[in-house]
Amino acid sequence: MTQMQLRTSPSRIPAFAFLQKVPAGMMLIPLMLGVLMNTFAPEALKIGGFTTALFKEGALTLIAVLILATGAQITGSHSGKAAASTTTVVLVCKTLIPASVAVVLGLVVGIEGIAGVSILALLAIFGNSNGALWLAFAGQYGDERDTGAYVASAFDDGPFLALIFLGASGLGSIPVLAFAAALIPFILGLIIGAVDREWTKALDHVPNIVIPFMSFAVGTGINLNTVLTGGFAGIFLGLGVVCFTGGLTYLGYRYVLKRGSKSGIGFAAGTTAGNAVAVPAVVAVADPRFEPFVASASAQAATAVLVTAILAPIVASWALKRAGGLQPADPVVPSTI
Repeated sequence: MTQMQLRTSPSRIPAFAFLQKVPAGMMLIPLMLGVLMNTFAPEALKIGGFTTALFKEGALTLIAVLILATGAQITGSHSGKAAASTTTVVLVCKTLIPASVAVVLGLVVGIEGIAGVSILALLAIFGNSNGALWLAFAGQYGDERDTGAYVASAFDDGPFLALIFLGASGLGSIPVLAFAAALIPFILGLIIGAVDREWTKALDHVPNIVIPFMSFAVGTGINLNTVLTGGFAGIFLGLGVVCFTGGLTYLGYRYVLKRGSKSGIGFAAGTTAGNAVAVPAVVAVADPRFEPFVASASAQAATAVLVTAILAPIVASWALKRAGGLQPADPVVPSTI
């Protein structure tokens, strides 16, 4: 009886609902709280025990849980819906081409990057996408071909592609063992999702639980001055993600997939996922040379997450409206030929 009352009674302070209403709020607000704590009371979370383990040193553990859950989602509830051609176009246009451009730039100017933006930041921000936003937008204006392309977002979430691109290009010295250590939680997630759908359903809730605590722990390693500096760069990077990666996906939709008035859906891929905030820390564990760039890259990623979460659906809606596609799509009828 008491438990039922707790579950049905209204919240005195609807903090969780507020985080969900703010664009990228589940990630951004806890991150900022962690930054403020680290800036104005840096010793408060160093008292040891569970407090330090969770709020100061827990980022990598929480990231590992998030990676495992991502793997389970790929082989679980969403993978069967994906049309291969749409998924391929989204993955290539949104992730592989931009990440390749970042690597080429790194080979020219070095890992320090340009104008205060490191190659680590570019890979973290341009190399993944907000799968939840894509599902919401594609589910409203697209069909199963579009919602199925969520798999592309699931594959590029996390640090793996950044590690692969850095290692393959020679920009980073990524030991095989370090890469394997980062990959094992993901592989376990794939196995769990493939053999037990009940685990997949349970792990669907992991992001809502883990991301706020992970973001706070990441924030406790960042100073406010870094955020203020990185925030301005993050705005421009976010604009670049929407225009460049969203634009490429739009072109893929229009000229490769031939989706006509629905091509504007491609702009909804021009996002940066909240997981991007954690990518720099994971890469730095594998290759300590990137450690000096972790704070600024994390701050820039946090800003880009917010900017893209707001702008990508606006631009996608505008493109759809301009082409006369701003209405739910008709279901795809399988060919009988």
